Amino acid sequence: MRKQLRQPITVADPISRTTHMPRHPLRSRLLAAVADESGSVTAEYAIATMAAVGFAGLLVVILRGDEVRGMLTDMIHRALTVAG
Repeated sequence: MRKQLRQPITVADPISRTTHMPRHPLRSRLLAAVADESGSVTAEYAIATMAAVGFAGLLVVILRGDEVRGMLTDMIHRALTVAG
């Protein structure tokens, strides 16, 4: 049985962008996965949400301190006594 030679094809390869022989199927799948940005917005929202949760946690720790609580109470007391 005679073996057929593969013909070079042009593939939209983000790395080389050249005409080359078809590569390993795993490489093609990896390149397709890298080029696919369908879940990027979801990932960005997840990262932003985690940052907001971390910031909220930091605020909770800061506001639970006695010194900060005293300053806030004093500020609210002064605002209410001046206004009323």
